[in-house]
Amino acid sequence: MVVSMTGFGRGTVESEHFGVTVEIKTVNHRFCEFHIRMPNQLLKIEASLKKILATHIKRGRVEVYVTLDGQAAVNRRIKVDWDLLDQYFYSITEVKDKYDLTGEVTLSDLVSMQELIQIEEKDTENELLESLVLQALSLATEEVVQMRLREGKALEMDVKGNIERLQQRSQQVRQLAPIVVDQYRDRLMKKMDEFVGGQLDETRILTEVAVFADKADLNEELTRLESHIEQFFKILLLQEPIGRKLDFLVQEMNREINTIGSKANDSKIAMEVVEMKSLLEKVKEQVQNIE
Repeated sequence: MVVSMTGFGRGTVESEHFGVTVEIKTVNHRFCEFHIRMPNQLLKIEASLKKILATHIKRGRVEVYVTLDGQAAVNRRIKVDWDLLDQYFYSITEVKDKYDLTGEVTLSDLVSMQELIQIEEKDTENELLESLVLQALSLATEEVVQMRLREGKALEMDVKGNIERLQQRSQQVRQLAPIVVDQYRDRLMKKMDEFVGGQLDETRILTEVAVFADKADLNEELTRLESHIEQFFKILLLQEPIGRKLDFLVQEMNREINTIGSKANDSKIAMEVVEMKSLLEKVKEQVQNIE
């Protein structure tokens, strides 16, 4: 089954006091990597989130964003540094007395001193919040999985189409291959006839043609290429992650096509090889986005 590594999902769950939103973005990657960004108070459930994601996503880079809404998620309180405040107040009083200065220390003077009075935020820790995060994650995961499946179906159609066209090109090369040997024999006989004036050495001609046929024989490469194509179609039906297997087959097909191109001594076969390389390059790009 073809599953794309590209997807996006969002899940939002709300309670009486606050809401939780989880967004999941997945892109293609050689391995499976999870990157989760969320408030510090939720770090203790990070392992649980990754475990849930791993049951649904087997390959790709997965970015998860968890955001909290609502004042109940954070407790705020005022913190006064009384010791520093006492020192500040008494120091100002001593300065006034020592230098006979006038003026009063007002409340606004004290409040403006950030070192004296601060607002602290303490994250709320409770089971309800963690439960909401897991619910939102479940919704987002379901959405991203469905998107990856839809994208996978589109990918499968494109990949199949290109592989089928590649298969047709391979069959065309198989039909052309014997003709190349016959054409070489005819050209060789014509040239030798011109040089020796009609007295041909049949043994030598047959030897030369046999050597050429052996060098230009594409049967082995075509057989392996067709075998790889057959395996490719079979792998598409597997109910498991198949991206790496398909990527390996693409590399093997590329190797066979390159060999065919280097051995071919015919313009028509060369044109077919160019088309096969173009098709395989498209398949390679598509396969890199399959889980």
